Amino acid sequence: MLSVLRVHLPSDIPIVGCELTPYVVLRRPDKDYITDDVPESAPLDGHFLRYKWYRIQSDRKVAVCSVHPSEHATLQCIGCVKAKIPVAKSYHCSPKCFSDAWQHHRVLHDRAASAVNENGNEEEELFGRYNSSGSGVLNTSLSGSASSASLTNGSTPLYPAAVTQRSGETWFEVGRSKIYTPSADDIGHVLKFECVVVDAETKLPVGHPNTLLTSRVIPAPSPTPRRLIPVSGLDAMVPLDLDGRISSTGTFTVLSYNILSDVYATNETYSYCPSWALSWPYRRQNLLREIVGYRADIVCLQEVQSDHYEEFFAPELDKHGYQALYKRKTNEVYAGNTHTIDGCATFFRRDRFSHVKKYEVEFNKAAQSLTDALVPSAQRKTALNRLVKDNVALIVVLEAKFSNQGADNPGKRQLLCVVSDLVLIIVSNSDAISVLIKRLFQQSCLANTHINVHQDLKDVKLWQVLTLLKGLEKIAASADIPMLVCGDFNSVPGSAPHSLLAMGKVDPLHPDLVVDPLGILRPHNKLTHQLPLVSAYSSFARVGVGLGSDQQRRRMDATTNEPLFTNCTRDFIGALDYIFYTADSLMVESLLELLDEESLRKDTALPSPEWSSDHIALLAEFRCKNRPRR
Repeated sequence: MLSVLRVHLPSDIPIVGCELTPYVVLRRPDKDYITDDVPESAPLDGHFLRYKWYRIQSDRKVAVCSVHPSEHATLQCIGCVKAKIPVAKSYHCSPKCFSDAWQHHRVLHDRAASAVNENGNEEEELFGRYNSSGSGVLNTSLSGSASSASLTNGSTPLYPAAVTQRSGETWFEVGRSKIYTPSADDIGHVLKFECVVVDAETKLPVGHPNTLLTSRVIPAPSPTPRRLIPVSGLDAMVPLDLDGRISSTGTFTVLSYNILSDVYATNETYSYCPSWALSWPYRRQNLLREIVGYRADIVCLQEVQSDHYEEFFAPELDKHGYQALYKRKTNEVYAGNTHTIDGCATFFRRDRFSHVKKYEVEFNKAAQSLTDALVPSAQRKTALNRLVKDNVALIVVLEAKFSNQGADNPGKRQLLCVVSDLVLIIVSNSDAISVLIKRLFQQSCLANTHINVHQDLKDVKLWQVLTLLKGLEKIAASADIPMLVCGDFNSVPGSAPHSLLAMGKVDPLHPDLVVDPLGILRPHNKLTHQLPLVSAYSSFARVGVGLGSDQQRRRMDATTNEPLFTNCTRDFIGALDYIFYTADSLMVESLLELLDEESLRKDTALPSPEWSSDHIALLAEFRCKNRPRR
């Protein structure tokens, strides 16, 4: 007979909005072990599994810490209460917790005092998009019908109220499916999962149910929303509301974000982050909430595992109107599970763009061609070991469904070429790519990149960037294409790759050129390009003084005009991510504000419960300049 051997949860801390999927081990009648579901519609040997979820309530009110949501709150910020900030943000578990977060509270208080939207609902404007956790205090004496009226977990929307009582506790049935998603009503309560084998004919349970209890449900931590800061025209912070942009003006927004692949998000690497906040079920929902909240027209993500792309990001972003394109690394070097190989994913809004062309390039072949041409045969194996890094590129041409052209250019097509690269060894066959798209008469090209991370391979890193730029030069020359190059370059400002991108050349005496065992960077005078690339975030250093831009300049490195950091861990803090654009064809309208230590809270590194990657997202709004056609 079918029997349940064990049930457990990957994480025993449930979070509002994050699915709970118990792991159920079954023993079949033939003694084999399985973990597959056995629903009533497909019984096994005359039996199926029945699931129930309960919320265990008492007569106590429960408050949880806004910084450490697994801890009970012991004090409250009265300033937040007076400012009408959602009460969940006002609680702390200790005086030190409150003291450490005080600067963060000041930011909230200042924003609440100045925030006014069209309907006068300041709380919704400031916190509505990110705050899905309710008040943070649960009145546990709510009636069963009141607390379960909106439940949709399981096949039936409503459930009986009080099921049973034990030791002064009341159990309310809240779900009848294997998977349950905690709601704001569950905050502060323990959940109980029950699984029992049922006779398919009599519908009666067979044997005792297997159960498990969770920890108390905690609210999903909500980071302070980031604003768009105009850098062209009026200098005032703009909330990311409605469409997140003014589409009638012909501008478009591009988001670049390294989301931290789950295979790299280990407790050993990020020991300072709570294990529940590192779990993929939590991080994926938090990342999705953040990404969707930015409402970008084009979304370029790095470190996206192939299984997460197929099973989560592509279908979820499809619901929000995005079409998806993806290129996974090759696996000549990587020895792990092929489903966990990461790559770059590019998404675009269907109502803003249509897909014209897509090209895929695998750059291990580029490394092979390079070694065949430059390296003696006896040294080629060693050279390939240094150069082959499973790199790929994805080139996409999009046609805009909007226009910023004047009356003198009616009906002119506005095309956008998106080049998505991973660990940038790009375009060994640039001539072929140019031929494919040279008939497209006004385009812009966006490169979504993730450069090699190894610090002892600076020559390879620079070669990757140089190869990318030479390929893009050929495309631009044949099709007059404005370009955007964005992503995680794993290169700090002032490094050789950054200098090549931002300055168009590398000083022959640059220290990064010292290590070049294969001679792939010689002669040094070839380390140039002619693309007029400018870093989008350097615009903060060029705009006039104002409330938004002046604050952002304090978050910039005055010597490099780049953000002080886009990557922040306990071991490293610095800028690695950039958005470059061709200044002769595009202009920056606004930028997503940068984070600072106050936004991250004192002594906090990334990832954290609020921010689910060790990188921060960059977003820029662009407008195409009107240029005479060649």
